[in-house]
This record gives sequence, structure tokens and C-alpha cells, in this order.
Amino acid sequence: MLDTTRVVETPEGVELALHVAGPVPRALAWVIDFLIRTVIYIVLAFTFSVMGKMGMGLLAIVVFLMEWWYPVLFEVHDHGRTPGKRALGLHVLHDNGTPVGWSASLVRNLLRAVDFLPLFYGFGLAAMLVNRDFKRLGDLAAGTVVVHAHENGRYLRLPAVSPLMAPVPLTREEQRALLDFAERSELLSAERRVELARLLTPLTGVGDAAGVETLHRYAAWIAGREQA
Repeated sequence: MLDTTRVVETPEGVELALHVAGPVPRALAWVIDFLIRTVIYIVLAFTFSVMGKMGMGLLAIVVFLMEWWYPVLFEVHDHGRTPGKRALGLHVLHDNGTPVGWSASLVRNLLRAVDFLPLFYGFGLAAMLVNRDFKRLGDLAAGTVVVHAHENGRYLRLPAVSPLMAPVPLTREEQRALLDFAERSELLSAERRVELARLLTPLTGVGDAAGVETLHRYAAWIAGREQA
């Protein structure tokens, strides 16, 4: 798998590129949410302690509600983002790219109990590692995916290279693929850029970093950039 981009088509025929989030950022988001809930529990424990057994009973009810409804309420009312996901730039969507709803959020979060087994999300991590979209069991059942949320205008900027016409005519899809590669290059590691460029060595005639630059120059020509 060369990258984590997932393309879906909306009912209107518009293609959306979703950048799927892997286990590491999702784990960090979970840690942030866990720490937030823990702080709330500690504060409430001191507050309710003066009420004796009744206070402990109220605390148990609050903990139950927080554990099951904290992620659901945030995901539904804050564009698929808990505070942890917001901090890591992640959000939850349906598989078709639409905002997550009540039923899907409930299913994916209720199944956290299964994902957690046998210890520390063992089943969930195993499911993510064998799935191309890094879905845990809750995501598979709910039809949801966790993606990186990019701010408007973050990309669509071509590298500053002189344009070069491709040696053979390219189809519209091939031109779009070259433009996508050039626009997203700054989001990829150098190794990943080279890995992708090697696939097009028959077109560029060169490999490694030179192949990456040549693809960028083709994209600049397609975009209509003038020769410097």
C-alpha cells in the first residue's frame, strides 16, 4: 500500500479524497480523551466524596454515562471529532464520506468493549493492521472510517519547478494522477515520493529523486505553468 488515500464518489458524482488515519494518531487521540475523562472523574470524586455512599453511586452513574456517551455526543455534534481527535486533526465519517450519524456512532463506540479485548485494544489493533482503511471492529460494523481533516487551502500547490511536456500523450485520468501526486508531494516523505515515482520510470526514464522532479515538471506543464 503506497499511501493512505481513499477516494469515494458522492451521489452527485463528486470524488472526495479521504486521507485515512493510522493506528498511531488514533491512539494518541484516544489518550487525550482518556486523560480528559480521568481529570473529570477525579474532580467529581472529590466533589461527591462529601455525600458518602450516595456520592459514590452518583459518581458511578456519571462514569458509566461518560464512558459510553462522551465519544458519541462529540462525534455527532462536532463533525465526527472528540477533543482528542480535534487535537490530532482527525474526524469520523461514514464510508461514503458523509458526516457520521447517531446510529453509526453508537455502534462503533459500543463495540469498543470488544475491540478492547483481550487487553488494551488487542482485537481492535489486529483488525486495523489487516485492513487497508485501518478500521477497528467497531468501524467495520458501523461502516465508518477515521480520516485526517485538512484545513481549506492546505494543498493544491505545485512544487516550484520548470514545466516539461510529457514524452507521450496522457489521458485525462493520467494527467489528474500526476497533478494529484505533485500537489500532495509535500505531505509525503521523501521515501514515499521516490517509491511512487519508480512506478512511472518507463514514462520518465529516470528514477529516485530525479524521477520525482521529472513528474513534478510534467505536472507543471499540465497545469499550464510558463517556462521560467
